[in-house]
This record gives sequence, C-alpha cells and structure tokens, in this order.
Amino acid sequence: MDDLEEEDFTLSVSSPEDEEFDCVVGHLEDIIMDDEFQELQRNFMEKYYTEFEDTEENKLTYTPIFNEYICLVENFIEEELLKQIPTFNMSAFISSLQSHHQEMSGDIFDILLTFTDFLAFKEMFLYYKAEKEGRGLDFSSIFVVTPLFKSSSSSS
Repeated sequence: MDDLEEEDFTLSVSSPEDEEFDCVVGHLEDIIMDDEFQELQRNFMEKYYTEFEDTEENKLTYTPIFNEYICLVENFIEEELLKQIPTFNMSAFISSLQSHHQEMSGDIFDILLTFTDFLAFKEMFLYYKAEKEGRGLDFSSIFVVTPLFKSSSSSS
C-alpha cells in the first residue's frame, strides 16, 4: 500500500453567495432549455425578424423591440425563478453576474447577454432571419460522400 500515490481530496468551500448563484444558474439553465421559454423566444423573433437588416446602421424601430424583448424575457425568467427560489432577487443576481461571468456556460451567458448587449440581440435576430430565409450555414460544399463499397454492376 506504500506504493499508492496519495491523492488530495480537499473539499472546496464556497460562500453562501456562490452556492446561491450556482443554484440560480442551475434553475436558469432549466428555464432556458424548457420548451415554454423556447416557444416564447421563437414567437417573439417570428413577430419581428423582418424588421432587422444586416447593416451597420441601426433603425430607430430596433429600440422599442429590444426594450419589449428585455421586459418579456426578463419577466418570464424572473417569474419562473421565483417559483423555484421564493427569495430570488433579479437585481442582486444581475449584480453578481459581473463577478461570476467566467463560470457561466455559453448558452446561458449568450441569452443573458441579449438582455444587456444590443449587438448580441441584433445578431440573434439576424441569425434567425437568415435561417428563416434559407440563408443559414451551408456545409454542403465541404462534405464529400465516399461509398464504403464499390458497387459491382457486372452483367453475367
């Protein structure tokens, strides 16, 4: 038994604030992945995607759409989180995002970014519009189909 290497099984101790943040993020992941949220977001984009254009200049009509989106999605998420965590406070959570942004997974961070970053919001709409118009990513030119077996079409 002396030959076995010792392993360090030290427990990492996190603060109650970190544990609360992790709990909220876990529930947030569930909410964002839920069909109800996906449908809410899809319906909103369906309603407004034709307004957006892939130009550097932004239309004045984007601002009220952005504000409506923030209100709609933030209220939905806050209501859902309050069902799971009755003491949840959205303002406190948003404040704690600054110190925890490195720990967040990409999908959640991207969704939260659309609440605060107009350009991320616009990109979300432009991507959706491209998909709706059949201009999504096309990988067909980089794929090559090679048969595993040569067909033998010998006539005997």
